[in-house]
This record gives sequence, structure tokens and C-alpha cells, in this order.
Amino acid sequence: MHIGIDGNEANVDLRVGVNEYAWQLLWNIYKLSDEWKEDLKFTIYLKNLPKNLPQEKSYWKYKVLPGKGLWIIKILTPYLIFNKDKIDLFFTPSHYLPPILTRSSICSIMDLGYLESSEQFKRSDYWQLKYWSAYSMYISKHIIAISNTTKKDIVRHYPFTSKKVFVTLLGYDKKYFNIDPMTKDVRRVKNKYSIGDNYILFLSTLKPSKNIEGLLKAWSIVIKEFPNYRLVIAGKKGWLFDSIYDLTKQLGIEQKVIFTGFVDEKDKPGLIKGAKLFVLPSFWEGFGLDVLSAMGSGVPVLTSNRGSLPEVAGRAAILVDPKDVSEIAQGIKSVLKMNKSDYNKLVKKGILQADKFSWEKTARETIEIFNNNE
Repeated sequence: MHIGIDGNEANVDLRVGVNEYAWQLLWNIYKLSDEWKEDLKFTIYLKNLPKNLPQEKSYWKYKVLPGKGLWIIKILTPYLIFNKDKIDLFFTPSHYLPPILTRSSICSIMDLGYLESSEQFKRSDYWQLKYWSAYSMYISKHIIAISNTTKKDIVRHYPFTSKKVFVTLLGYDKKYFNIDPMTKDVRRVKNKYSIGDNYILFLSTLKPSKNIEGLLKAWSIVIKEFPNYRLVIAGKKGWLFDSIYDLTKQLGIEQKVIFTGFVDEKDKPGLIKGAKLFVLPSFWEGFGLDVLSAMGSGVPVLTSNRGSLPEVAGRAAILVDPKDVSEIAQGIKSVLKMNKSDYNKLVKKGILQADKFSWEKTARETIEIFNNNE
């Protein structure tokens, strides 16, 4: 079977969320090639030349179709209609399938949080997400959800999908995120971003759904009792983020908050390992990749009791109501107050929970879904 994949989400320099999922999925499918190369062949479609992607083989090829705005509609769709590559199945690790296809297709859905909180998105992004995602799910033979929570939401909003949604939970890179102390790397990252020894870490894209404003308000309460700590907010700017900086000034906590901007992949392990606590009090997440990275690194996690986060964190994290600032503050303080024994117990729970997930498992389950096309 010949499978075509839209590889553009993976072919970027600054990977977050869906980019990391797409990149890890391509690499881990490729690593399993000894198991499938006699039966499967892949062509990866890109706008630009591949960078940091698997090497071409007889069973793994890249097709570069140059273009920019509305590339899927203007460039990819016409090319696939004529099916010169003779693909049997087309897959996109995102919400957006070509609107017209002459072969079976599969799409991945991260989450449907935009349907619950449309005010947290630019109007153009919201309408694109809502209608293009719905159409992609309609024309797909199968749909991949990255959590059971996302699957339930898909079926609730779109009952016609009930028999074609599969779940492939995501993973984390155990080579980099583990309990190896990496003292030199931690020190290097702290120096690079001018971070002291005592800090808690938020690591994600800066956008409304991440509830960074709620975290800042909670932090203004925490530092009254723990003035020697800093809150590190790491991640690239998403959208509607200006209010985050404005609120930091209004609360008078500029000296207690460090904004690093986007963090390079090579810096993430050291940044996470050096933290006393990892926090992600999002209103909604399709999965929460860095929750796993933190737990796997031996760092306790405080996260939201909404969306897929309880599914990912299990009983190994402090779960809080993201809309309750005082609860977020109390959760943070409870960890900072822990004695060494209780802190280590929470760390151990996190390591055991994270060990349940792997990118190899994600890749295997995805290949099984591809094979169900036959």
C-alpha cells in the first residue's frame, strides 16, 4: 500500500504541539521500517525541502511542491487529484485534509476546544478550524484522536463519526526527558535564560487557552509566601498574548516572572529538570505533551482538571480547577511546602505515569489504522 502524508507540520524549525506530534510520528514510523517496508511505501508532501526529517529510501520519498498561502487547496489538491504517485491512502497529522481527493483519507484531530471557547481565537482561525475540521472528518475514512477525551468530544459534536474514530495516545522522548540529573545542561540553560536556582516552570505557546493570566494572578499570591522563587514562562507567542505582559505589570510582579520566549528543543530537558514544579493550568488541552516530559524528568506537575490533562497525568499530578485562581495558588504552595519524602513520592508517581506512554507505541497504532484501510 502506498501512503501519502502531508509532512509540513513536521518540517518546521520551531516545533510546538501539532508540529512535535507530526515530527515524532514520521520519525517513529520510519524507525519501524523493518517491520513494514515490504508492505508499505510512503511519499511525504512538503512545501519546502525536508529538514531534520528521515533520509530517503526506496520506501520513503519526499515530494516537494513549492507554494505558499492556501497551499493545500491551490497546490496539493490539484496534484493529488491526478494521483501521479499512485497513492492508495492520504494522511494528514492535522485537522486539514485536501477538500477533494480521489483516494481514501485519514486526518488527526488534536482537540475541539475551539468549539467551547471561540472567544479565545482570532475570528479567521476559528472559522477555519470549525468548518475545515468538520469537513475533513466528514470525508475521512478514519479519524485519529490523540486522546480519549478528544474522541468523546468528536463523537458528541459529530455523531456520524462514532464508528470511524480511533485513539492513539502520544508520547515523549525518553532519551532526553529522564531522571538523569544533567547538572551541566541545567546550569547552561539557567545561565542562557538568566534564571536563578528556585523557579517553577510554565512551558507552552502563549495563547488564551493556556490560562497564563490565571497563573499570573495565582503567582502574585504565591510569592507573598515564597519571595525567593521565580515563575518562568517559556514558549513562543501564539495569539492574543499582549494582555499577558500587561497583567504582569498591573500585578507588580515583573521582577518575579521571567519570559524566555521560544525555547529550543535542545534547551528543554535542562529547563524542565531544573524546575521545582511544572505548571500547565490550561482551560483545555488535546493532550499536554510537556506534562509527560516533566513527569518523565522527575519534576512534579500541577495541571488542570479539564480536557485530556487528567487522562495524561492520571493520579500522578496536582489537579486544579483552571478557573479558580486561589486553587491554583494553593496547589503551587502545597508542592513548595512539601518535605523531601512527600516530594519524592510525587516525583515517583510521575515517573511511573509517564512510563506508560511512548512515541513508538503511537507510531505502531497509527500504522495499524493505515492497514485498516485495505
